[in-house]
Amino acid sequence: MIKDYYTSIEFAYPQVLFLLLLLPILGGWYISRVNRQAASMRVSSLQRFHNTSSWKRTFRHLGLLFRLLALACLILSLARPQVHDDQKKAEGDGIDIVLCIDVSGSMLAQDFKPNRLEAAKEVAAEFVVGRPTDRFGLVIFAGESFTQSPITSDHDVVRSQIHGVKGGFMVDGTAIGSGLATSLDRLRSSESKSKVVILLTDGENNGGLIDPKTAKEIAKALGIKVYTIGVGSEGFAPTPVQTPGGGIIMQQEKVNIDEKLLTEIAQETGGKYFRARGNEGLKDIYKEIDQLEKTRIDITTSRKFSEKFFPLAFAAMIFLFLEQLLRFTIFRKFP
Repeated sequence: MIKDYYTSIEFAYPQVLFLLLLLPILGGWYISRVNRQAASMRVSSLQRFHNTSSWKRTFRHLGLLFRLLALACLILSLARPQVHDDQKKAEGDGIDIVLCIDVSGSMLAQDFKPNRLEAAKEVAAEFVVGRPTDRFGLVIFAGESFTQSPITSDHDVVRSQIHGVKGGFMVDGTAIGSGLATSLDRLRSSESKSKVVILLTDGENNGGLIDPKTAKEIAKALGIKVYTIGVGSEGFAPTPVQTPGGGIIMQQEKVNIDEKLLTEIAQETGGKYFRARGNEGLKDIYKEIDQLEKTRIDITTSRKFSEKFFPLAFAAMIFLFLEQLLRFTIFRKFP
């Protein structure tokens, strides 16, 4: 932690640090002066005192040490050590986007890793992170639909809601019309210039109170663009199925996606239909949608400096005080 602190230090006036070269010069001058004084006192009458010593003699150089430390602290203070904090602010014309995700039992099929639902959640959360100026909402559906998160600019909340999505608490089925209608209702009162629904499903409409084509007409009337994504491999996919005894077995289930309906919804609302057959394909689809729905982002970076010379200046005062204290007490010279 201390290492990280000092590696982040910058100096406003780094050229002042060259004054630190004075420290070894002063130290060398002091040593040479002491040696000259010692040589001038080597007379025969004092030879028998050559090996005598005391604690005062041992610590007589402490004054110089404190003086040099004080000078070093003062030089470092004059160089103005400081740390900076860069703050980035993103502004722009954002889009209101509702992520509409199928959570029916078939979304647990394991032709995606670890399954379709978890793969969809992971990619959707990454999509939210990559669009800082957009507002997001989250709608889930199976045999009925439910608003998991209203439209919000708090991306942490949306991501938390996405990661918390689980199936099994709603009537099973695939109510595409209800899921789309609920998503449109979330966007109906939005004042954003651009409104988008990204609807992801792996099946055919077989439930709900609203027909998908009716929901499509509502989207057209509200000027809301719908991107549709069909998830699932070709043929059959391993799917966990609950047995009458409460156990779980893996069973090969046929992949049935109503691509005709999803294509019709997307095209007539100004969006686009995509088919994802694996994890990487799903990631590429969200990347393409990200490129199709570009937003203007202005990033302003402000740098705030915090001065760090106060502890050094205080330390210099302490060292000078200790040097003077020793000079006028323990090492005081009487006339």
